[in-house]
Amino acid sequence: MGDVEIEVSGTLTHQQPLETSNKMFQLPMHISLSSPAAREWIGQRRENVRPWPVFLSTSNFRAPSSIPRLSKRIVKNIEYFQSNYLFVFCGLVVYCLITSPLLLIAVAASLGACYILSLKNNERKVILFGREISLAQQYGLIAICSIPVFYWAGAGAALFWVLGASFFVVTLHAALYNIDAVLTPEEERFDLVMENV
Repeated sequence: MGDVEIEVSGTLTHQQPLETSNKMFQLPMHISLSSPAAREWIGQRRENVRPWPVFLSTSNFRAPSSIPRLSKRIVKNIEYFQSNYLFVFCGLVVYCLITSPLLLIAVAASLGACYILSLKNNERKVILFGREISLAQQYGLIAICSIPVFYWAGAGAALFWVLGASFFVVTLHAALYNIDAVLTPEEERFDLVMENV
């Protein structure tokens, strides 16, 4: 084989480090509801909520004909009803908080302490041992101090109950709900095209 010459020439330029040149790749220190990303995500979840009468329609509940059909149905239902399932999860969290007064008091106390700290930080910065403590560090300190209170109030059991109940309800609905009866022919065609690719 003959010799092949490849010309590799050009100029190198110095670029600024990633953290200063591209702000898009920086992670925010905290995400609050005033954050545009959080508001956009919540807005998308609200827009994607399917009508509740369709979600709860008992006429669409049927047992799947086979195991492969069951797995496809679960995946389709989770994709189609994901915002509804998120609201089911939030409803179970609220139910758990309402039925556990100690846990409700512990959560209210922690959130109240965080709110008071945010008000105090607007007035003046907190300095401890000659060093300024950021608001995120103060929130972390409140979280660490709240762990024994949450443990005493039964937060661990409540968390596992909410996760287990959500998993059970979502899986049961996704397995038994016949999504094919709900999808319009246009959505079905799009879904078939996506499967063939």
